[in-house]
Amino acid sequence: MTDAGGGSRARATRVKICGTTRAEDRDAVVAAGADAVGVICEVPVDTPREVDEETAADLLAGVPPLVTGVLVTIPDSVDDAATLVDALVPDAVQVHGGLSPSELGAFGRRVSQDVVATVDANAGDIAGYADAADALLVDSVDAEGGGGTGETHDWERTREVVDDLDVPVILAGGLTPANVAEAVETVRPFGVDVATGVERVDDAGDRVGGEKGADAVERFVANATRGVRTV
Repeated sequence: MTDAGGGSRARATRVKICGTTRAEDRDAVVAAGADAVGVICEVPVDTPREVDEETAADLLAGVPPLVTGVLVTIPDSVDDAATLVDALVPDAVQVHGGLSPSELGAFGRRVSQDVVATVDANAGDIAGYADAADALLVDSVDAEGGGGTGETHDWERTREVVDDLDVPVILAGGLTPANVAEAVETVRPFGVDVATGVERVDDAGDRVGGEKGADAVERFVANATRGVRTV
């Protein structure tokens, strides 16, 4: 991006808060200055961050202008994915597995929304997914294909992915308010994504799955956007 004088202009790293299950958490994410709100629906993995279609539609409909409401799903087929998008009308779609690169490309041609492909940091077909998607989210994926593991991966390797690919790369996997600034400095991603790292902590010190901690969200956004990247 260039300014009126032809020079480059710096922007803060974009921030997506994922796994939002309640309207009050969505509103806290928006108030904290996040760029995107992620809502998980129709995934075949056991997670407290998934909501049903009715809840997902309500959460996404309440995302205000200039903030992106992202549907996160693991579809069985292109048709299933397209049907869900038609029902929920998100601003963007994050496909967290379930489709091959060719199927992802077919899905992208079926919908008007931007498509973000989630890939395991150690996957061998990253370039194929990058060619089929509008953006790539690099995550730590578990054996069932789901994210939200709370585990980091090799940030230096992800930096190489950022350098090698032309599509925007979003960093996920084990990010917290305490480590996101270092992650951004190391990887220089287009954006960062967090779910478990900003969940509410109860009186016993345990995370409450699916519920966000407003203070943690605010600190995460502030620390992620402390530095800037040139775009």
